[in-house]
Amino acid sequence: MDTLFTAGFLSMLQALLRIFAIIVFAGFLVRRQIINKSQIDALSQLTVIVLLPALVFSYTLQYFDPEQLSYWWLLPLLGIALSLLGLVIAFVVFLPHPLTNKNLIAIASMQNAGYLVLPIGKMLYPDDFTAFSLLTFLFILGYNPLLWTLGKYLVISGQTTGKFNYKKIITPPAAANIISLFLVLLGWQNIFPAIIVDSVDFLGQAAIPVATFVLGATLGSISFKSFPPVKDIFRVMTVKYLLLPAVVFWLLQIFDVAKNHPLLADFLIIQAAAAPATALIIQVRAYGGDRQKTGSMMLLAYMLCLIALPFWIALWHKVVS
Repeated sequence: MDTLFTAGFLSMLQALLRIFAIIVFAGFLVRRQIINKSQIDALSQLTVIVLLPALVFSYTLQYFDPEQLSYWWLLPLLGIALSLLGLVIAFVVFLPHPLTNKNLIAIASMQNAGYLVLPIGKMLYPDDFTAFSLLTFLFILGYNPLLWTLGKYLVISGQTTGKFNYKKIITPPAAANIISLFLVLLGWQNIFPAIIVDSVDFLGQAAIPVATFVLGATLGSISFKSFPPVKDIFRVMTVKYLLLPAVVFWLLQIFDVAKNHPLLADFLIIQAAAAPATALIIQVRAYGGDRQKTGSMMLLAYMLCLIALPFWIALWHKVVS
C-alpha cells in the first residue's frame, strides 16, 4: 500500500479515535444511566448558549483578519452550496420515490459541520486550528439556517412542526458570529478591554471537549433494538461517504483549490465526508418523526465515518502531493 496514503489515513484515524474515545465514554455513561436526559440537555444548553458563542466571539475578534482571509465571504456560500449539492445527489439516489424518504435524504446530505469537525481540526491541525476554526464558524453561518429549516422539514417527514421559530436559526453561536464579524469589518475589534476578551476566550476553550461529550451522550441514547432496511442503509451511506465526497473532491481538483488554499481544501473534504448532523436527532425528538429509524441510521453512519473520513482525507493528500 502507498506509504503517503497510509500515513494520511492513520493520521486522520488516530485523530478520530481520540474523539470517538470521548464519544464512547459519554455514551457509556448514558447507557449505564449515570447521566440522564436532563443532564445531557443541560450540557447541550450550556454549550450552545455559553461555550460556543464565547469561542466564536473571542476567536473572531482576536484572529479574524479580512485582509489575510480575503475569501471569507465565500465560506457561508460554501456552507449553503455543499448542503444543496448533497440534497440534489440524495434526491437522485432515492428516485423514483424521494418524497417518501425525506428523513433519509436529510441524514444523507446534512453533515455535522461543527461538533465533529471542530474536534477533528483541533486534533489534526493543532498549529493551524485558529484558522481552521474560523473557516468552520464562517461555513456554519450559511449552513445552519438550511439545517434548521429545510433539514428540519425533511427529517420530521411531515410531522406537525408548530409555529415557525426564528430562534432555531438565529442560535447564540450564530448571533456571536454575526456580531463579532461586523465588529471586525467595522474595525471595532479592539473596543473591548483585553481582560474581557481573555476571559471570554478562556471560557470558550471548554467548548470543544464539552461539545464532543454532548455528541457522545446524544448518540449513546440511541436504541440498538432495530435498524433500517439494508437498501436504505446502502443508499444513505452511498450518498454520505461515496458520491458527495467524490463530487467535492473532483470540484476541488478542477478549481485547483489546494494550490493556493490547502487548509480550505482539507476543510471542505472533511465537511463533505463528515457524519450526519446530530441536530437531526434533536429535531426529531422535539417535533416528531421516526426516532428509531433516524437514530439507528445515524449510529451506523458514525461507525462508518471512522473509515470513510480517513480514506478521503488520505486520498486527497496523496493526489495533491
